[in-house]
Formats: sequence, C-alpha cells, structure tokens
Amino acid sequence: MTHLQAGLSPETLEKARLELNENPDTLHQDIQEVRDMVITRPDIGFLRTDDAFILRFLRARKFQHFEAFRLLAQYFEYRQQNLDMFKSFKATDPGIKQALKDGFPGGLANLDHYGRKILVLFAANWDQSRYTLVDILRAILLSLEAMIEDPELQVNGFVLIIDWSNFTFKQASKLTPSMLRLAIEGLQLKSWWKRDDTDLNGELSICGQSALLQQTEDSCFWDEGVWEKQG
Repeated sequence: MTHLQAGLSPETLEKARLELNENPDTLHQDIQEVRDMVITRPDIGFLRTDDAFILRFLRARKFQHFEAFRLLAQYFEYRQQNLDMFKSFKATDPGIKQALKDGFPGGLANLDHYGRKILVLFAANWDQSRYTLVDILRAILLSLEAMIEDPELQVNGFVLIIDWSNFTFKQASKLTPSMLRLAIEGLQLKSWWKRDDTDLNGELSICGQSALLQQTEDSCFWDEGVWEKQG
C-alpha cells in the first residue's frame, strides 16, 4: 500500500483492487500517464494535477487512463465555461449558506449496503425568495467537493436521491431546459461520484412527481447521461 491509499480500510483496498483495477505497484505510473496527457489540451486551465487529485479520476474510470483524463478535462472545462458559478464558492456565500440550511443536500448517517454515502434532497423545501436553483446546485457541488476528500468515498461513491413530492408548479417553472442541462452536466462531471459502468459508485435517483420532467406518479429515475426509467 502506498501513501496515496492511506485511509482505506482493508476491505476497501480489496474492493479497489478487484472492482477498480487499482494496483499499488503501478499507482504512480498510472497517475503520471494521465498527467502527461494534460499538454494535449492547451485550451483548458488544469488548476490541479497533483497525485491525489488525479487519483480520484482514475478511480472514477476504473484506471482507464484516457477515460480518466477525458473526465479530468471535462471537469475543468465545465468550470471555465461557468465561471460565475464558482465565484465565492464556499459555505459562507449567502446563497449557498441558505441552500445548505434547507438541506440541499442532506446526508443520512448510515451508508447503503455498497458502502456509499446517501445524500437526499427534498425539492419542495426550496424557498425561491431566499436563494436560486443555481445556489442549490452550487451547494450540492461544494458538498461533493468536500466529501470526496474521504478516500473511502472515492472508492465506494455516493447516492443522490431527489424527492419531488409536493413540488409546486411555481417552483417547477424555474426548471428551464438550460438550468437542467447545467445541473446534469455539473453532477455528471463529479468524477468521484460516478463510475462509467452499470455498477455505479454514484447514482442519481429522481423520485416523486414533476410534470416538467415528464415523470409519472411515484416513478423513480436515475441518470447515466440521459434520464432513464427504472422498474
């Protein structure tokens, strides 16, 4: 085990080896291969290329070097294209602070049976008079940024559940296609919360009712690039 794997339990180390193809003997070489690709995208400002940061992307893509780099590039490209979203990107920002207070997102104390952190959003709790949908998205992204510092969660991942029960048409009117696209792209690019396979270490569940999203009553959806109905 290298210092980059410090903080992982023996069980999670084994999971990383079997499910993510993580090999402590080649870990530094894997990271360097991704780092060497940075020069192929001079149009993107890669603000972090340290070992620990790149490792998150490798874990998210089962140590497929090119796929990990592509996700790394998309991560910083999203930030470049949405600069205003990441200004005052901290918990003390008024909009983010209010969203966090209202449980955007809330976290359950227990992990699921895969060892994933469970985050829950109750959409009806959104107080439009105090903060915007962008503030909610920023609060979610900031929370994920903070939590992914935990190497256990880098391997096991997250589940984000959104409950649309009692969500009003007035609230739904703010869910414009451009806003939904911004949210979906932002959540997809959280490299650490979603592996690129059907055995997700990150899953986005959308449950409840929303005419705008064309959901049926008591339906549940999860996101893997497009909305798909489950069950």
